[in-house]
Parts: sequence; structure tokens; C-alpha cells
Amino acid sequence: MASAVVASMPEKYIRPHEELSSIGDVFEEENKSDGDPQVPVIDLKGIESEDPVVRGECREELKKAAMEWGVVHLVNHGIPHDLITRVKAAGKAFFDHPIDQKEMYANDQASGKISGYGSKLANNASGQLQWEGYFFHLIYPEDNRDFEVTSEYARQLRALATKVFAALSLRLGLEEEVGGLEELLLQMKINYYPKCPQPELALGVKAHTTLVLSHSLPTTWCLGFKSSMEILSNGKYKSVLHRGLVNKDKVRISWAVFCEPPKEKIILKPLPELVTNAEPAIFPPRTFAQHIQYKLFGKTQENLVCK
Repeated sequence: MASAVVASMPEKYIRPHEELSSIGDVFEEENKSDGDPQVPVIDLKGIESEDPVVRGECREELKKAAMEWGVVHLVNHGIPHDLITRVKAAGKAFFDHPIDQKEMYANDQASGKISGYGSKLANNASGQLQWEGYFFHLIYPEDNRDFEVTSEYARQLRALATKVFAALSLRLGLEEEVGGLEELLLQMKINYYPKCPQPELALGVKAHTTLVLSHSLPTTWCLGFKSSMEILSNGKYKSVLHRGLVNKDKVRISWAVFCEPPKEKIILKPLPELVTNAEPAIFPPRTFAQHIQYKLFGKTQENLVCK
């Protein structure tokens, strides 16, 4: 998708009728939200405090947000502002390139290669596209990075994700590090939303659930929990359904980092410690690859049975 101004909405981007009543301009929607409940803001300064009371309060706030909201804003997360600024500048510079240069890094979803540059393909029954371009790539582990990013940025994000996961595990009575975290993958998706002539008819990203760290305000990260976290906790932690709105006045860019287990190695299912006769497993087991096929492409789970 190019950055050129489009005068009218191409029909292939117009969302199905049942979605149109709840779509609006992103900035107009933001102005309407003053009286609505606000996403919790958690100060991570106390997450590793030597004071057990301070440490426990911070972890309990994280647990409460995960159980009630499925999304949280994080402050004092420890990632330097200048580092975030440099990563954002690199992403913007990529999308400022002419289309032929960006297509040198094109992905190929038909062959299973999702890393690289692309525009969102239709993945819904009605066939509508989404109003975005994107650049998707692996940033951790370092030796498997698809494209060059700062090593420091990837390491700091990995450390932040580990702290949050450890706190959430402990508040459920589990060990500090649940099996598989040492093999956690970090995938970055830079979303580019061009100006949209009729934002009430389109979406940048359709409604979905993801475990994602994304930079929002200058000193704040937004953490959204995905359905895999809901599965592992047997429904105790919630996944948040969210989507990307667009607007007609400004180009928008977002930087999201997805925290994922290896796609085939780890079976995604409720943790045994959280399954009892009173609270049986409510999700069937699947590999993360099967889970992605189900979430992104609507593949069936009929062959998955709880064990």
C-alpha cells in the first residue's frame, strides 16, 4: 500500500455491513472516551523491589489487570526513550522509501513466508482487505533475526517480557519461569496506516487478540494479552479483542512486538497446575502453529481434543 492520497474508498477495503456501525475515525473515537473506564496504568518500578510489600503490590496489580482487562499501560519499564526513538525512526524511514524499494523485502504468504514487507491480505469470509501496509520480522533471538535491528532493543524487550511473565506466573502460584520462556521468540510488526478518505468504512487491522508489547505514549508501553495466555492460565487471564482504526488527516505508524513460543515444539494447553476436577481444562491442546492457523486464517480445531 503506497502513501499516496486516495480520493475515494476502493470497494475491496469496505468492511462488511455488520461491522460498519462500530467503525469511526481513530481520533474522533479517542475524543469520545473521556467518560469511559480507563485502561490500568502500572508502574513497573516496584516489580523487582527489595521490599516484598512493594514487589507484591506491583505483581498483584499486573494480575488484576490481566484477569479483568487483558490490557495494561506500563510506565517505568526500563527501556530508554532514545532507544525507542531510534527504532521508530528506522521504521518510518523504511516506509518513506519508494514502493519498488520496499518490495525488495516483500513477503510471500502463499509459500508460508510471512516475514518482510506486505499489505494485509483478505482473511475473512467477505474478502475485504485492511487499510495498512506492514513490515514483519523476527528480532529475538539475535542469531535468527530476519532483518537488522538494534541488538540492545531486542535484549531489553526480552528482559521486560520475562519480568512480566514471571510476575504473572508467581501470582497464580506457579514457578517464577514457566517452561518454554527460555525459547521465547519476539516478532516485530510495524503497521503503516495511510490517510483514509472514508475511515468510517475501513479498518487498519480487524478485531483480533495478541500478546503484544507496543509503544504508545512517549514513556508508556501498552501490553495486550493474547489468547495463548488465556489458554495457559485456563481462562484466568483474559485476552483482549482489539483492532486498528484509521483516519483521514494523518498517516499513523505503530510498532508492535509479539511474544511467541516455538511454533511446533511446545504444546499450547492449560497448565496442569491450574486444572482440577472443579476447574477442568476449557481449551483443547494445539501447537502454536495450529493456533496461528486458527486465529489468523480461520482453520478448524475440530481434530483437537482435550487431554
